Amino acid sequence: MGSTVYPLPVAPRALRRMRGPAFGLVLAMTGGAAQAAFAPEFSAPVLSSAAQADAAASYSLPVGPFAGGTLPARAAEGAVDQRAVRLDAPGVSTLDLLGPLRAQIVQAGYRVIYECAAFDCGGFDFRYGMAVLPEPDMHVDLGDYRYLAAERPGTDEVIGLLVSRSSQAGYVHLVQVTAAAPGQTSTSSKTPEADDADIPRGVPATPAPAPFVPGDVVVLEDLVFASGEATLLEGEYPSISALAAYLAASPDAGLVLTGHTDASGGAAANVALSEARAAAVKAALVARGIAPQRIAASGLGPNAPRAGNDTAEGRTRNRRVEAQITPAPP
Repeated sequence: MGSTVYPLPVAPRALRRMRGPAFGLVLAMTGGAAQAAFAPEFSAPVLSSAAQADAAASYSLPVGPFAGGTLPARAAEGAVDQRAVRLDAPGVSTLDLLGPLRAQIVQAGYRVIYECAAFDCGGFDFRYGMAVLPEPDMHVDLGDYRYLAAERPGTDEVIGLLVSRSSQAGYVHLVQVTAAAPGQTSTSSKTPEADDADIPRGVPATPAPAPFVPGDVVVLEDLVFASGEATLLEGEYPSISALAAYLAASPDAGLVLTGHTDASGGAAANVALSEARAAAVKAALVARGIAPQRIAASGLGPNAPRAGNDTAEGRTRNRRVEAQITPAPP
């Protein structure tokens, strides 16, 4: 069956969402000049999409892995268009999401200059070293994402493509930088669609009473991860909301998150999984407006059990993320 292409015009520096079935997306750049923007097509229905565009701006495009405390990046200037798309693609791997889009990018005349997957990119540090539209528009599983950077030879035009997934959907984030139209300047406006009212946004204006005592270790008992994955299943998590409210109301506080697993499987893989799950909780807090430098995230794998691993109940209790309030880092 052929794909249907839907245009998605946006105003400068606007944030808009579209919901409903669709199979493709045209990226119409802002500005008066007609520009041939890359227009990806998807084989799965588009459940929702968001866009942010600047007629004249700059963007720092990652072109290498995060290492030694730095993220190699290429400064790109021009018309900057960012899009986030959620696809009805349960069970689709990130490689399956990226492969067809990579082929379309190359066919459109671009040359791939860097490509990586999750931990090879630099994990948490790579993800938060780049500008990405926030949750819920773009969801990134810190243990399962892929990234690609490309340039159009002979021009200053570049593309950054980030794909990830949850248990029920695929996510695509596309950044395009093309030549700015003459006389264009950046504006600053935000126009959410009317159906955005059901999307929770950030920490409540009046923080809820916090059940946290500095120094105490609290288990976030309500977290639900897919088996063997670092993705929080979609839903509300009161423990994360309470942590975000506490940190928002306590600017001198920091937070240490520690992930744990049961003893099933290899030790190294379990440590990596526990680290990724702690990082996923950190990402959820950052998405709620908490500064990332206030939160430390690490994992101990199966090395600190709170129950025996010889029963299903014990293994369930051992799979957890713990939180400890500390003084904020200097």
